[in-house]
Amino acid sequence: QVQLVESGGGLVQAGGSLRLSCAASGRTFSSSVMGWFRQAPGKEREFVAAIIKPGGNTYYTDSVKGRFTISGDNAKNTVYLQMTSLKPEDTAVYYCATSRSGIIKAHASYDYWGQGTQVTVSS
Repeated sequence: QVQLVESGGGLVQAGGSLRLSCAASGRTFSSSVMGWFRQAPGKEREFVAAIIKPGGNTYYTDSVKGRFTISGDNAKNTVYLQMTSLKPEDTAVYYCATSRSGIIKAHASYDYWGQGTQVTVSS
């Protein structure tokens, strides 16, 4: 069992920044994928970013490249999503998730999910 808890969401003006955190506890593994997804009202859950352990390779959806950065702190079992130059279309509930294997950008490949944190970007 793995528990994931997101934090750091909130309300920000367009062009602003937020840093999301996802703390993992329980049974974690040295080899895994940690990902961020988001879901806006009435829309499908969308892949945002992922980081691979070991090695730290990162992946992003095209719409956030150059604006968002995913990183991890192994000592704290925590993954971060630094979001800059936020746009109203970034408004969504953001979820972190983890997977032992599978297609990195497919939400069905992830085994454990956090409860989500709301990000709202005003214009």
